Amino acid sequence: MVDAAFDSDEAIRRWDLHARQIVAYMDPEEGDPHRIVLLNPALFELLPDVNGKRVLDAGCGEGYLCRKLAKLGALVTGVDYSREQLAIAGERTRDRAALGIRYLHGNCEHLDVLDDGSFDIVVSNMVLMDLSDHRAALEGFYRLLVGGGILVFSIAHPCFAAPVHGWVRNENGAKLYWMTDHYFEEGAYEQSVHADSEVGLILFHRTLSNYVRTLLQTGFVLLDVVEPKPAEEMLEPYPRFRDDLRMSHFIVFKVQKP
Repeated sequence: MVDAAFDSDEAIRRWDLHARQIVAYMDPEEGDPHRIVLLNPALFELLPDVNGKRVLDAGCGEGYLCRKLAKLGALVTGVDYSREQLAIAGERTRDRAALGIRYLHGNCEHLDVLDDGSFDIVVSNMVLMDLSDHRAALEGFYRLLVGGGILVFSIAHPCFAAPVHGWVRNENGAKLYWMTDHYFEEGAYEQSVHADSEVGLILFHRTLSNYVRTLLQTGFVLLDVVEPKPAEEMLEPYPRFRDDLRMSHFIVFKVQKP
C-alpha cells in the first residue's frame, strides 16, 4: 500500500541496489521482453525521424535505447539518477565514441546541468512513475525542448498498476481477470523485484487524469496516446504475452512544445 515515507532519494537507492539484478535480464540492444514486445514498437511508432536530431533519453538506465537511437543517426544524451545503471551503460556501450553517446548523472526532476532548448526530442521510457515529483520532470523536459520539440514517454498504466493489482485466479490457478483497487490513492508504494529480495523498487502511483492535466498545465499539446498490445507475430516467440491482449501494462504519450 501507499507509504508517505518514500521519496526519490529512496527510489534512487533501491535502483542502485537492484540495478545489476534487473539488467541481467535485459538484452543490450533491445531491452527486456516487455520492451521488445510492447514498449519499443509503441515508442518508435510515436517518435519522429531522429536522424541528425538532438535527443535526450531521460532516465536512460543501462542505455539500450540510447544505443538504438544513436544507430538511427540521433545525437544522443542519456541521463539517469542511478550511478550503478550508468556504470552498466558505460560497460555495455563499447562503441560509445563511434555512436557519439554522452551519458550524464542526474535526476530528471532537476536537470539544471542541461541548457534551455538544447534538444529536438526527449524520450523517457518507464521513468516518471519512479520520480516523486513528475511535474518538475515534465517542466524540465519542456524547458529543454526547442519550440516544436517532441516528448514521447511511457509509464506503467495507472489504471492497471494501482497500489493493489494483479491477476485473480480460480482454484486451478487459471487467470480469471485483472484486478485493481485503491486507484485514487496516490503516492509511493513498494513493488517486489525478486522473491529473494528483502526490499523492492519504489513506484509513485498517480491517476491518469493527474498525468494528463499536468501535461496540459505545463504547456504541452497532446498529439497521440498508445496503449501497447502485442502484435500477432510477437506471440509465437513470446506466447506468454497473449495475456496482454486482456489488459494494458503500459501507456505511451506523444506531446509537443508549441
